[in-house]
Amino acid sequence: MEIPIIWSIIKKQEGPILEIGNVLSHYFAFQHDIVDKYEKGDYVINEDVIDLQLQKKYDLIVSISTIEHVGWDENPLDKNQKLNVPEKTLQAIENLKRFLKPNGLLFLTFPVGANPHLDTLVKSKKIKFVSLFCMKRVSKDNRWVETEWTDIQNLEYGKPFPLANGLVIGVINA
Repeated sequence: MEIPIIWSIIKKQEGPILEIGNVLSHYFAFQHDIVDKYEKGDYVINEDVIDLQLQKKYDLIVSISTIEHVGWDENPLDKNQKLNVPEKTLQAIENLKRFLKPNGLLFLTFPVGANPHLDTLVKSKKIKFVSLFCMKRVSKDNRWVETEWTDIQNLEYGKPFPLANGLVIGVINA
C-alpha cells in the first residue's frame, strides 16, 4: 500500500535520498543510499539506525514498514540488545532527523498494531509529526480508504483481515 505513495514523493525529489530498510530497491532502480541492519546488498549500509553516523545530509529520508521493528522484534538480536524498548524508536527518529538538510523531510510508514509501543508513541504525540496520513483496510481483497488516526488507532494487526488493517504515513521535518 505505502510503496506507490512513497514512490510518488521520491519521483518529485531532486536531492539526495536515504532509505531506512531496503524496500524500494526491490521495486525500482534509482540512486539513493540505503541503511538496513540485516539485509546484504550492493550499496546497503549494514548498521543499526540508532548507531548510524553519516557525514551526508539528505533532502528526503524514507522508511517503509521498518520503524515498527526498531526495539520491538528485531531478529537476530545483537548480544546486548533488549526487545520491547519503546525508547529505541524515539532514539532512531531523533538520530535520523540529524541527517536531514534544512527543510528536509522524513517519511515513516508503519502498520498499526504491529508494535503497540509505537502506536502508544503516536497516541501520546511523543513523535512530532508535522503531517499524519492514515489508511484503513476495508476489505479482504485489499481495498483501502483514507481515514483519521482516531479511526485506526485501536486496530489489531491481522484482524479482521490478514496482516495490516491500518497504515500510518507520518511526516517529520528537520
